[in-house]
Amino acid sequence: MRTTLGKEIYKNKYLYILLLPTLFYFVIFQYLPMYGVLLAFKEYHIREGILNSPWNGLKNFQEVVGQSDFWRAFWNTIIISVGRIALEFPAAIILALLINEVARQKLKRLYQTVYTFPHFISWVIVSGIMFNFLSNDGVLNQIFAFLGYEKMTFLTNPDLFRPIIFLSNIWKEVGWSAIIYLAAIAGINPELYEAARVDGASRFQQLRAITWPSIRGTAGILLILAVGSTMNGGFEQIFNLYNAAVYSTGDIIDTYVYRSTFAEGSSFGVSTAVGLFKAILNFALLYSANYIVKKLGEDGLV
Repeated sequence: MRTTLGKEIYKNKYLYILLLPTLFYFVIFQYLPMYGVLLAFKEYHIREGILNSPWNGLKNFQEVVGQSDFWRAFWNTIIISVGRIALEFPAAIILALLINEVARQKLKRLYQTVYTFPHFISWVIVSGIMFNFLSNDGVLNQIFAFLGYEKMTFLTNPDLFRPIIFLSNIWKEVGWSAIIYLAAIAGINPELYEAARVDGASRFQQLRAITWPSIRGTAGILLILAVGSTMNGGFEQIFNLYNAAVYSTGDIIDTYVYRSTFAEGSSFGVSTAVGLFKAILNFALLYSANYIVKKLGEDGLV
């Protein structure tokens, strides 16, 4: 058995060589740092290091669950992530289906380029653009003032903060997310569409009977991954857009950990406990989503 495995590895040696950078990445940046999880169960002292710091059991977890700010961030993370799945996830599928219906190939490629380009703009730049548009003296409020309307506090209004992050993330990422669905659509046999047209099927009927069933499995896998990232919330976007006025609706677990660790001086053990708690929940959600998708008759991750 070992001889057969060795022959297969040697036969596909170039593929394994291509795999090495990714393997090294995960080993160095994902697996080796996992020993730091020990901090969640220790009273960390910088002079003694992680391994020599004294154990304190579940004290760090008890401290976390006793903080009202943590539970506010927890529920904000859940609400924002569910909103992302409900609004942003279908947007990529709809865009891919609409682009696929464009008959002219040059125009189709143009749409793909236009919708994909915002993905390559960092959230730092996007947040700067949004501040110029939505701040008290921004372009939008100047237009309101010119038309005789009162100015609106977009970025400091807790009720508007979530819609803003949903819409801005759709604008930035929907084109990039649609690429996967467009790739799946490109693999559909064209003869299926030709047979459907011969039978008199309309464009919508072709979409419903051919296109959607062909990409449904891809959508299921991406949905599983999206649910498995529920507790992440989108740190980079929110960190660059939020402020103290919108903590009540915009503060998520990652921004709470960042602020409590580096701004308020919380212990590294408490921060690690929050991160471990988040990782366990993400794993449970990922497993549950995979189980449900497979029960619905689709191929899951495993």
